Amino acid sequence: MNKKRIFISSIVSIVIISFAYLLINVDPKNKHPSSKNTTMQIRKPIHINEKTWSTTVTLSAIGDILIHDRVYEDARIENGYDFKPMLQGVKEYLQKPHLLLANQETILGGIEIGLSSYPSFNSPHEVGDALIDSGVDIVSTANNHTLDRGEKAIINAINYYESTGLPYVGHFKDDKDRQTLRILTTNGIKVAYLSYTYGTNGIPVPEGKEHLVNLIDKEKMKDEIHRAKEQADIVVMSLHWGNEYQRLPTEEQKELAQFLADEGIDILFGHHPHVLQPMEFLKAKDDRNVFVVYSLGNFLSGQMWDYKDIGGIASIEVTKKVHQDKTNISLANPQFFPTYVSSSNLQNYRIVPLENADKAGLTNAKEKYNEIMNHMFQWLN
Repeated sequence: MNKKRIFISSIVSIVIISFAYLLINVDPKNKHPSSKNTTMQIRKPIHINEKTWSTTVTLSAIGDILIHDRVYEDARIENGYDFKPMLQGVKEYLQKPHLLLANQETILGGIEIGLSSYPSFNSPHEVGDALIDSGVDIVSTANNHTLDRGEKAIINAINYYESTGLPYVGHFKDDKDRQTLRILTTNGIKVAYLSYTYGTNGIPVPEGKEHLVNLIDKEKMKDEIHRAKEQADIVVMSLHWGNEYQRLPTEEQKELAQFLADEGIDILFGHHPHVLQPMEFLKAKDDRNVFVVYSLGNFLSGQMWDYKDIGGIASIEVTKKVHQDKTNISLANPQFFPTYVSSSNLQNYRIVPLENADKAGLTNAKEKYNEIMNHMFQWLN
């Protein structure tokens, strides 16, 4: 009888150990969950000691995926479009963080309604295929181009995202969809993503269809932040704001960032200026440190010169420590990896590390790299 009990106990132990090994070693980049409140498998072990444990993740973001006609024409192949080669040069860096957010500036309405460029954009679904392949985990879709091609384009884009399991936030198919928080879980940390824009280039939101795009509204943002704080460890705000081509944030940006920090966000990734703006930590009213990147610039676009072809990957480490019934969240080690969009005669668009962009034809790449790093870290040093 004792041997039988020992044998059964051994089997149970082996099963438990095997399950734990599988849970720890599944790579979240291998799939995109289809649900909105999404749980992604952990990549690193959580250090657990009875009721005390800690875990650390890296959260990152890239800027504008702004697909001009010269970019999608360059991606054209015999039976569609292929944007994957454009991202290949930085793919290994995009796959490093636990979670990666991208600002999908142009609507992925697909070829069904006809592709289009500035000032009213519509892009092929294959843009999303390339983002997924490169490691993007969620896209922000609230921006000034969300309504460019109307409700049909938005619904087409949402259908595409849902068919591929790529989470989206910022535009929604109905109010129920809008009320569903986007929460991704990695390495034991729940991360809620929110997304808002300052406007839609003068295109009015159809009456009764406010779900089509999240417009900046302090009271609505406050309510959603508080709701997210109840369900997640970290709240990330993706914000379309500021002035185009300005390398420093406006006072309005700074004021809104402080308001959002005081209301409970932990990280803010900004976009719209199409050029990089600095990073900094804000002190919230409850004494938390809040990480802010005022603008991530263009990551992939057809724009050139005057810093419009320089973007990058912004990252921050998040650590969750649990002791007894107390949980502490801390942010540390902000990083920035600058990138450059190279091209030749409006063709052969490729994203490359800025530091080595001399190989792609950028003059004084090392000097430009140092300039950009100083620019991004000027308020952190």
